[in-house]
This record gives sequence, structure tokens and C-alpha cells, in this order.
Amino acid sequence: MKFDLHTHHERCGHAVGTIRDYIEAGIKHGLGVIGISDHSPYFASELDREQPGISMAKSEFARYIEEVLKLKEEYSGRIEVLLGVESDFFPEHAQLYRQMYEPYPFDYIIGSVHLSGGASIFNKKRWNGLTEKQKVEQKEIYYDLIEQSARSGMFQILGHIDAMRGFYPAFTDIQTDAVDRTLQTIAAHGIAIEINTSGKTKDCGGWYPIDAVLERAHHYGVKVTFGSDAHKPERVGDDWEEVAQRLKEIGFKEWVYYKQKQPYTVPL
Repeated sequence: MKFDLHTHHERCGHAVGTIRDYIEAGIKHGLGVIGISDHSPYFASELDREQPGISMAKSEFARYIEEVLKLKEEYSGRIEVLLGVESDFFPEHAQLYRQMYEPYPFDYIIGSVHLSGGASIFNKKRWNGLTEKQKVEQKEIYYDLIEQSARSGMFQILGHIDAMRGFYPAFTDIQTDAVDRTLQTIAAHGIAIEINTSGKTKDCGGWYPIDAVLERAHHYGVKVTFGSDAHKPERVGDDWEEVAQRLKEIGFKEWVYYKQKQPYTVPL
């Protein structure tokens, strides 16, 4: 049974297509389950829409949820539509975000770190002029945030856990024990990590996370799930079969999706 838990749509400002377009693409590509998980608003901002090209407005959030729930009902029997959100993780605002999510019937919440050390993780200029020691420090700051997100209890899935390499492939070669510590924490809290195939569209040219991280995740007993991170409908389910095969080669026997925040196991 094919599933894809990480999809966006036009509300976030940097994706194209409606929610319906992504659901229809899921049906076309043979999915049994599709999760809608657009970017959360910046709830801590005084502005309704802090960054129009990155995330939806706060005033759109309830309408987003209402639309997904209506489409879930409409498409029942054809494809299972799940209500998700990709949530930024800011430790200083975690309680506010928790309060904003609590009233709604999310099937799952993806916790993703997009800002680390005061800059976007995708800003390749952030690495300019850094010493090797400083590069290690930046990688450890990033993984500390991911580890904190795992401990927060807010998320069922952690998104693209090595996406800092997206536009800086050398990120992979920065040596630190922080990756293993983070994976151990994720395993201890029973959270899944996604294999996110959008990395293939970036400079690194491959999925998140890399095989070496997936091998360590398997060693520690971390659960895995699938997300295309589609920002256009044609990418829904992208590389699903290839990811399944790679996971079997690494040694995984199953992966999971979430409904009503409970994991459902799918054999590989």
C-alpha cells in the first residue's frame, strides 16, 4: 500500500496547485493514503503573514484544516486523505505552537527545523569563511534543535533530518557524534523520520537523509515513513518504489504512516 505524508499546496506561497490537485495526483499514482501537510504559519509573529513566500497566513490556518477535512470526506473510498501540517520548531515558541494545534484533529504533525543558528538551513552562504571547528558547531546546533524537537512531544514525524546538506553537500562530511545522539533520542521517543525525496531537486542530488544516516537509524530502531515533500502535484509519490527497495537493502522490514496520531505499519 503506497502512501505519501508530505505534500504542500498554493497556500504556503512557494508551491503550486490546490489541495484537490495533490489528492488527484495521489490517485493517479496509485496511492492508498495521501497526507496534506502544508507549512504552519509563524504563530509567534505579530503579522498575519510573516513571510508570504514561505508559509501560510495565520488567518488561513483554520480554512486550511476545514478544506482538508471536507476533501477527506469527499474522497472517502477512493483514497484516504490525512490531515497533517509541517510545523517549524522554535524551542522558545513550542508551547504557543502546541496550543495552536491542540484544538484540531490532526492525523500527524511533521516537525521540521528550517532555521538554525539564526539563518535558513538552505542558505549556502552561511558556510562561507567558517573554520572546520565552526562548521562542526553549526552542525551540532542544527542537530540539537532536531533532538529538542524529538523531546518536545509535539510531533509524530521529523522532517528531512539532514536537509542542511541540500545546498551544501559537504555538510555530510562534517564529523560529529551529534547525529548518533539525535537518532538515539528519536528512537527513545518512538518518533518516525521521513525519507524525503525532495533532496533530489537540490544541489545534493539525493534523498534526505543519506544512506549512512538511514543505516544508523536502522541500528537504533528508528521508525521510518515516506514523504515526497511535493510542491507541485506531479511529484506526489516520487521515487516511492525506489525508496522502498533501498530501505529493504538497508535492513528495514516495515515503515509507518499515522492516523489520529497512531502509527500504522506497512510491510516493505
